[in-house]
Amino acid sequence: MCLGIPGRIIDVCGGGDLRSGTVDFDGVRRQVCLAYAPEADVGDYVIVHVGFAISVVDPAEAERTLAVIRAIPDALTGELGPK
Repeated sequence: MCLGIPGRIIDVCGGGDLRSGTVDFDGVRRQVCLAYAPEADVGDYVIVHVGFAISVVDPAEAERTLAVIRAIPDALTGELGPK
């Protein structure tokens, strides 16, 4: 199973095949390779899998996905009981 997480590009560096950027994942920032999403630019949301942006995603869809991810700890607590 693969998991891609949406994040917003806050800066881009490099050029050509070696473009990379800083992506904000709901407050956590990481360097990400942008080679597989050459159209991505600052302000865009991208789906990131193992450090590679694999596609640009609509901001509304990114927010819906982030809302589900934010709800996981609460869902697990309800499902598994308190720690």
